[in-house]
Amino acid sequence: MNQDTGLDALLTEVGPRLKRLRQQRRSTLAGLARATGISVSTLSRLESGRRKPSLELLLPIAQAHQVPLDELVGAPPVGDPRVRLEPRRVGELTVVPLSRQPGNLHAFKTVIPATRTTPDPQPHEGYEWFYVLSGRLRLVLADQDVIVQPGEAAEFDTRLPHWFGSTGDGPVEMLSIFGRQGGRMHLRTRPRDS
Repeated sequence: MNQDTGLDALLTEVGPRLKRLRQQRRSTLAGLARATGISVSTLSRLESGRRKPSLELLLPIAQAHQVPLDELVGAPPVGDPRVRLEPRRVGELTVVPLSRQPGNLHAFKTVIPATRTTPDPQPHEGYEWFYVLSGRLRLVLADQDVIVQPGEAAEFDTRLPHWFGSTGDGPVEMLSIFGRQGGRMHLRTRPRDS
């Protein structure tokens, strides 16, 4: 990725980030306009991406929300390449984001409990690759039902109905990379014995 593409991706994420932050603070555009001296229409265009963010606009917004400017633009910490692991619960799963850069690809470590055994295949936009670290993962993908062992990987188009969980033998730990772009399905595991 060249530097311009990276900068464009960062700038594209600023508007949605500003809107999320304002909504999390339960602030209105009118309230933020009063606090910053920036017009409602300019704030609205910033949030929708129709106005390019500038330092003159972002500084008063950062002050009004009492957050560092880096948080508004999603700037990575300088000098320390380590990702701070912050696990979060997503339904039954424990998900640890392993990447923090804006863009199409996101990496995660996921822990699946042994109790997640009932398939509920769902499609969504994207493409996923995962690698099983420990445990035995059951993957239901369209009409396929496969077991993915530790050290094995799978990749597939998430527009196909899919579900993954434990075989019931114990928890599963996996690394995954999820991308928004579609792609052709490639399955690198063997079918589950009937």
